[in-house]
Amino acid sequence: MIKSVRLADIAEKTGVSVVTVSKALAGKKGVSEELRAQIRMTADEMGYRPVHTVQGKKSKSYTVGVVTFERLFNETASFYWKMYQGLTMQTVKQNCFMMLEVIAIADEERLMRPKLLDEERVDGLIVIGKPEREYLKMLYQNKNFPMVFLDFYDDELIVDSVISEGYYGMYRMTEYLIQRGHEKIAFVGMLMYTESITDRYFGYSKALLEHGIAQRPEWIIDDRNAEDGCMGLPYRISLPKDNMPTAFVCNNDVTAYALIRQLKEEGYRVPEDISVVGYDDYLHVDLGESRITTYAVDIERMTQTALEVLLGRIADGMTDARVHVVSGRLVERKSVKRIN
Repeated sequence: MIKSVRLADIAEKTGVSVVTVSKALAGKKGVSEELRAQIRMTADEMGYRPVHTVQGKKSKSYTVGVVTFERLFNETASFYWKMYQGLTMQTVKQNCFMMLEVIAIADEERLMRPKLLDEERVDGLIVIGKPEREYLKMLYQNKNFPMVFLDFYDDELIVDSVISEGYYGMYRMTEYLIQRGHEKIAFVGMLMYTESITDRYFGYSKALLEHGIAQRPEWIIDDRNAEDGCMGLPYRISLPKDNMPTAFVCNNDVTAYALIRQLKEEGYRVPEDISVVGYDDYLHVDLGESRITTYAVDIERMTQTALEVLLGRIADGMTDARVHVVSGRLVERKSVKRIN
């Protein structure tokens, strides 16, 4: 079988970036005519042939790299596996190939570049889940390589990002509790651990502020170990010792499920005594069927958007980076009680 020639192969042969090769072959601006001719000649010599769609229109078949982090994959937090599966389906629809690399905890700490970048095996990268700050800075050194962040963003906004609408989504969940008579509402999530958790906290705060409900500092509760990110059932949440809230709004469903288990262990009934809502609409299969009222993240639309943005970035690297926000929906189940 003849091995197909990729843009990365041509880039290596000519000593330029994948983006430059893509522009040259697509007739885009930003490449001198002399270099364009050289790249096209090299592509012809190597036997490069663009893929054609059924309609006969030219369409490139790219190899997409997906990078994520071992630190994010504990026993229950396999939400990112579901996101990876969604990306797999989207790449098939786009006639692309995909390669996965999971960065080990030790390699993240040592700031080891993804092998997919070093070996130039892909035309672009999608990074799932936020890495540690220093590792993120290292990735920024490759900001001219086509790259998209999925399920997180960074304030420097150097790279395109695709996120769910955490701010408004958590505002809706808190508003939902208030409309059912709750005013003593706690937020469960480690502030500043990720932008998404902090955005959800601000949505919670906005709902309380609009209804004149004062926040209580002791009702802003961590949901994980700051050192290793451990969360869910292995992590014990520090519940208020006095003046227990009537409701908890959790920054994700794994935390909501663990909280419900812990409340029951301490003699509380959910939702008869205390109501709980989550976010994501995803639980690991080992946790059983979800009965948690939550805000459903549209994973299909998020992964579709991430791939579309990346392919656009590969084809035209001159566009400005921005944050792409994908809406979700409230899912009402059986973890909330209406009170007087």
